[in-house]
Amino acid sequence: MSFDDELRPIDHYREYLLILARLQMDACLQGIIDASDLVQQTLLKAHQCRDQFRGRTEGERAAWLRAILAGTMIDTVRKFSRESDRRGRTRELELALGESSCRLEALLADDQSSPSERFQHHEQLMRLSGALARLPEDQRQAVELRHIQELPIVEIGRLMSRSTPAVGGLLQRGMKMLRELMDDPPSRTD
Repeated sequence: MSFDDELRPIDHYREYLLILARLQMDACLQGIIDASDLVQQTLLKAHQCRDQFRGRTEGERAAWLRAILAGTMIDTVRKFSRESDRRGRTRELELALGESSCRLEALLADDQSSPSERFQHHEQLMRLSGALARLPEDQRQAVELRHIQELPIVEIGRLMSRSTPAVGGLLQRGMKMLRELMDDPPSRTD
């Protein structure tokens, strides 16, 4: 089987990569480039070098795409920052993307010992990424900051210019909607 026959299309990872890009956007890049533009560049690079991918699982593909995203983000930082600001960024960013991915996976928190369980876990991760993308912007941001970046509610309120009770409400509504979206059966378009 060829690369494209064994695994889902690269575009299947768009929402997953978008979450990771938003979470790791360097402060110096915010307002200069959008996270969705970084993801689009990442997917384009992945498509152009798809023959270089040597993995066999969805997890290996996700790791490969995270590395391409990290490289894309580093290239963008290089373009817009001074040399002194860039040292050590590549490895630091790859680690941060991996850590964010682990936190995202922890929201699903299940044991994955067999290949079929790993596949199901990956499918749930992609569904979670898609469900997060469907939340209203303020709820999505609050949920990501709290459950993926693990920020305290007071800090989230400061970042979002909201009161602590308002953030609590966003989190409550966001998690409720997220559970509902995750309970809906996935639609198959590919």
